[in-house]
Amino acid sequence: MSLSRAATAADAEPGGSRRAVAVVVAVVFIDLLGFGIIIPVLPFYVRSFGVSDVFIGLLAASYSLAQFSAAPVLGRISDERGRRPVLMLSMGVAAVAWVVFGFAAEVGAVAGTTVGLVALFGARLLAGAAGGNIAAAQAYIADVTPPDRRAGALGLVGAAFGLGFVFGPAIGGLLASETAVTTAHGLFPGFVPVTEFSLPSFAAAGFSFLALVAAAVVLDEPERTRGRSIRTTFVDQFRTALGDDALRPLVVAFFLTSLSFTGITVMFVPFVADFFGYGATEAALFLAYLGALGIVNQGVLVGRLSRRYGVRRVVQAGVLSLFLALLSLAASPIAASTPLSADGPAWLTGGLLVLLAFGALASFGNGAISVGLSTLVSSASSAESQGSAFGVTQGAGSLGRTVGPPLAASAYVVVYWSPFVGGALLLVPAAVLLRTRQ
Repeated sequence: MSLSRAATAADAEPGGSRRAVAVVVAVVFIDLLGFGIIIPVLPFYVRSFGVSDVFIGLLAASYSLAQFSAAPVLGRISDERGRRPVLMLSMGVAAVAWVVFGFAAEVGAVAGTTVGLVALFGARLLAGAAGGNIAAAQAYIADVTPPDRRAGALGLVGAAFGLGFVFGPAIGGLLASETAVTTAHGLFPGFVPVTEFSLPSFAAAGFSFLALVAAAVVLDEPERTRGRSIRTTFVDQFRTALGDDALRPLVVAFFLTSLSFTGITVMFVPFVADFFGYGATEAALFLAYLGALGIVNQGVLVGRLSRRYGVRRVVQAGVLSLFLALLSLAASPIAASTPLSADGPAWLTGGLLVLLAFGALASFGNGAISVGLSTLVSSASSAESQGSAFGVTQGAGSLGRTVGPPLAASAYVVVYWSPFVGGALLLVPAAVLLRTRQ
């Protein structure tokens, strides 16, 4: 799926703004492209400081922690001050953050490892805070899209996420190559550090700046009723949301499903390395497969199914699909080395088929839950509080992605299947909440 595909889908939405939806989707894609570029180099960048691998997990969690704290605040500000200013501000902050991220090693070389790590973590926290703009982007979509087409439009935002995670890591890996670094040495001025770590970081900054320019030039503020400026903390917003009978189950479901999915996002690569013998290349190819499925599911399938069967049924189907995916992943080592045919290729095993089925189930489940819950949140919120509602629920998701990684890693060390089975069990109360919601 391409950005032109997003524009075409948006054009079909009666009552909505084709250009507005397309531009927001493009801004989210460019922003996530910058984020994805950092993924391949992040662990090696941390190791270049000569510190424990524990810092890799801490650095990964710091982004979600900052996003968790900032998403409700940015959502509320977008209700009060407008969606466009929040999107533009966050893009500018992200650009600055990735530049600092790229200079962190140089800071460490001059001022010491501790100061360099402070710069690295500070930049990552700042980028995570800027990443809280997804609440404003979703609220923008809700502002310009009629309720009966909203699931499809929000699905385009999810597809933009998928595109960013498919192309971003590939670009990051290319920019970290020796050829790219050598070429860049001849193009950059001498005061700019050019390494396999800084080059992807500067590219991420460039993409964020490009998104800022696109929002400034093309994006208009949607016409809507703005809420009164009431100063509340994100804790107050969470308390208010949890006190709302309509929003409470959705906030809790966002947290539980995000916590459940971290078992896949954090431990999948070590798992396939340990039990399937996959190296980085094979794991990257499989992640690209998941990303491609995510684009189709979130950009096309979920919206169509929601219009035909209803959003709530699609979310429930997504929870069941993710539940089955997690259990199949936990059981996949049983068939890992079993060939399908004695005369067939050695790589064509029952385990591979289980993994492919797992990918299809996990991708649909994650897409249906993400898009469906966002649509239900929009329906449960007033026109004046869309941004705040999205901010709270996205913050709950970020909290799950913050506490989940260390829990999943610790569980994997004890028993390899425990983060996947545990994640499946977490979906049971989420399913009950969605089933009993009026």
